[in-house]
Amino acid sequence: MSSRILVLISGGGTNLQAIIDACTNDNFPGEVVAVVSNKADAYGLTRAQNAGITNLALSHKEFSSREDYDQALIKIIDGFAVDLIVLAGFMRILTPSFVQHFQGKLLNIHPSLLPKYQGLNTHQRAIDAGDDVHGVSVHFVTEELDGGPVILQAKVPVFEGDSSEDLAARVHQQEHRIYPLVVKWFTEQRLNMQGDHAILDGNILPASGYAND
Repeated sequence: MSSRILVLISGGGTNLQAIIDACTNDNFPGEVVAVVSNKADAYGLTRAQNAGITNLALSHKEFSSREDYDQALIKIIDGFAVDLIVLAGFMRILTPSFVQHFQGKLLNIHPSLLPKYQGLNTHQRAIDAGDDVHGVSVHFVTEELDGGPVILQAKVPVFEGDSSEDLAARVHQQEHRIYPLVVKWFTEQRLNMQGDHAILDGNILPASGYAND
């Protein structure tokens, strides 16, 4: 039986597109059934429309508090009866009540090798720190910002003279490879979260995720 996936976005939706494309493969037991954005002009909504996927915008500007917004979002998501919620560039800090409601069903992708560089401007921070390796992490979402258990990371080199745009482009290529893979693991029921750990094929993953060298 195919897993029902809902994707939350705020922008262009390149990771959304990678997941939509992956779902067209015969061996991918998941389907994106809805895309929700907090911004009505997000191009990711057009991507969803082009793929025939239900899509809608729920603007945070129409709500007086973060809590009120998240409660409205919970109602929308519950209406789709999904198995997995994928955050793909959703630029909102989620309230504890939202995270608790969907505990173990929330995935996020973050452009750094967590736990390094939680928050914003990760590429420039890696350059400023003189790092020679940077990357991206897919993790379960917990109440701690960018702090949930890591499932999979991909590394990219940092070259002398790199701009943050150069580094971002390199990281995006890896994002589009590893995010659909992790979503596939979840839809195959190989991946889950237990306590503070990500579990793949019955094994607790290390702090840096699967197959990290």
